[in-house]
This record gives sequence, C-alpha cells and structure tokens, in this order.
Amino acid sequence: MALNDEEPVLFRKAQGLDQMSVDELEARIAQLKAEIAACETEIEKKKAQKRAADALFGGNG
Repeated sequence: MALNDEEPVLFRKAQGLDQMSVDELEARIAQLKAEIAACETEIEKKKAQKRAADALFGGNG
C-alpha cells in the first residue's frame, strides 16, 4: 500500500503562497473568509446559548 493510500481523501499538502497563481490566491482568500464567517456565526450561536442558559439558571455571564 502506498503512503498516499493512507492519507485522508480531503488531505492536501500545503502549497507555498509564492507557488500559487493570483487566481488561486484569490480563491483561497474567498474560502478562508467563508470559513471565518462560519466560525463567527457559530461563536454567536454559542454566546446566545450561554446567555439563554445564564438567564434561565442565573449564571453570572
């Protein structure tokens, strides 16, 4: 079995930024911005859940 057969399907070795084209860099930025937005949305959900729990159970925030 080759080493590559053992790697997860979605695994991709990092490519140096200097090796990427302008289009690839722009696509990467868009992907990273989307991931950041998803993280920020999840943070807000978790904060809202904590506020609701604190309101219900008298937590101190």
